[in-house]
Amino acid sequence: MMSRLGIWLMQRSAVLPLRWVRAIGWLLGHLLYLLIGSRRHVVETNLRLCFPAMAVRERRALARRTFVAFGQSWMDRGWLWHAPPAVVARRLNLVGAVEELEGDAPTILFGPHFYGLDAAATAIAIRVPRRYTSIYTQQADPAVDEWIKAGRLRFGDCRVFSRATGIKEIVASLRAGDVFYLLPDMDFGAADSVFVPFFGVSAATLPSVPRFARLGRAKIITVLPRLTPQGYTVELLPAWKDFPGADATEDTALMNRRLEGYIDRMPEQYYWVHKRFKTRPEGEPSVY
Repeated sequence: MMSRLGIWLMQRSAVLPLRWVRAIGWLLGHLLYLLIGSRRHVVETNLRLCFPAMAVRERRALARRTFVAFGQSWMDRGWLWHAPPAVVARRLNLVGAVEELEGDAPTILFGPHFYGLDAAATAIAIRVPRRYTSIYTQQADPAVDEWIKAGRLRFGDCRVFSRATGIKEIVASLRAGDVFYLLPDMDFGAADSVFVPFFGVSAATLPSVPRFARLGRAKIITVLPRLTPQGYTVELLPAWKDFPGADATEDTALMNRRLEGYIDRMPEQYYWVHKRFKTRPEGEPSVY
């Protein structure tokens, strides 16, 4: 019942001016920061590990800003998934190496977990006339699951794979010319992961970017969404050169190093609410 009420409120918020939506998101972010101590602890631990030289006061201010960005990006899903298409298109600015998506060459979009990840997918679906695919994690609540999936499939020629989908189907999709939106920078556990540095801390990381690039003979393009007062700017970077290499672990470490540089551009907009260092190398204690 509460989930359906929340979805109804998000649908109603789609008609509000963007500045009102962002104001509600600002309030939501501050409330979450104050009320959900366990998640605040996760964010502050991540920031302490990744930015040890940063002053404590500065890290706390950054933690507050990341909760605000989280709240605002969550509220933005109301208009992303329910506002008229013209409104959505007006608020999404796709810039950078857009020409990299022309043609039908197998392409992987490396999508780090910035809070604007859904805005990035929508911007590409609206403006790039190619079929694209992604991996979807099913939600526990059926109503929420249906709502999120419908929102993500609203525009363009899109389909989603479940996490149980085999590699062969994804590779076949790539070789058929689909754009594969891949978000591999979370902690998915020790199975199939390698431990590589992330801001100098050993982090369990899936080597899926080099694996799919090799099997699908695909190029890698980074997509970076940034919240702006007008909506989102979604930047496509030029394709990675000389990738993948001969060693998947070294390639995954390179991916993390590049990710660090992207995060340094807008640290408050990265998904610090996730337990990025939950899985530890054998013998190491939990950091949370």
